[in-house]
Amino acid sequence: MPIKLVTTVAELHTESARLLTAKAGTSQGLVPTMGALHEGHAALARAAVGQNDVVVATVFVNPLQFGDAVDLDRYPRTLDADLALLEAEGVDLAFAPSVEEVYPGGEPLVRITSGRLGEKWEGASRPGHFDGALTVVAKLLHYGLPAAGVAGAGLPAYRAYFGQKDAQQLALVRRMVADLNFPVEIVGVPTVRSADGLALSSRNRFLSDDEREAALVLSRALHLLEERAAAREPLDLDSAVALVESQPLVALDYFDVVDPATLEPLAENCRETPFRGEALALIAAKVGPVRLIDNVPLSS
Repeated sequence: MPIKLVTTVAELHTESARLLTAKAGTSQGLVPTMGALHEGHAALARAAVGQNDVVVATVFVNPLQFGDAVDLDRYPRTLDADLALLEAEGVDLAFAPSVEEVYPGGEPLVRITSGRLGEKWEGASRPGHFDGALTVVAKLLHYGLPAAGVAGAGLPAYRAYFGQKDAQQLALVRRMVADLNFPVEIVGVPTVRSADGLALSSRNRFLSDDEREAALVLSRALHLLEERAAAREPLDLDSAVALVESQPLVALDYFDVVDPATLEPLAENCRETPFRGEALALIAAKVGPVRLIDNVPLSS
């Protein structure tokens, strides 16, 4: 079935309710995106389509999470290609609102605050970013809330899908949903990588050939920690940091091993003692003019 594009909240509610009824649906999935879609977003869509009767994808470039107007202006807008990708994955509805539809009174005076969890790592490098991201995610989760569905069946199950590549954002969304009692299940989808290991990102298109080759050091360093963790060896984070810093086109911002839920650095297991348990290795760096982030879960 061809994907249907809607641009207003009223249309979204009407069409999603119609589809739930037509399909005798008992579940609805939401895939929030900022467009410029790639295979990583396709994986989100596939996961949602595989688990839900009706799937809505949103395409909205959120101005609240850009600290730099130039960065906002140059963010790629590729709606036709985005719709083609979503349709190929079986998504039912695409919601692509204007800024005025999402923020009808201008920038909101009241916003979601990411708190201490949003002040570290990416939040330290991009102040206010997560407040803006959580504010729009909260709105999108409300917009995508399914209607009652089939008579007598109760409220449909409701799930929203986020990529594990943006580990801090995923952790924050999960905390927001838990702390504020949103009626939605948050599903994390594993990072999708190119054949050479580079995590897929809309920003990769801005890398030159040399910069893209240099960027591979990020995934190589993470893989090094992943192998050591699986072998229950000391992680020796310092040597992994040195590997990244040996690449002249890469300027490291942070590289650490943290608790997956709190994102606090691990107090032990990182350097000299054999690794035990579960953790998350986070990395961010500028490669030429492009800022990239990546992560891998660690377990032994």
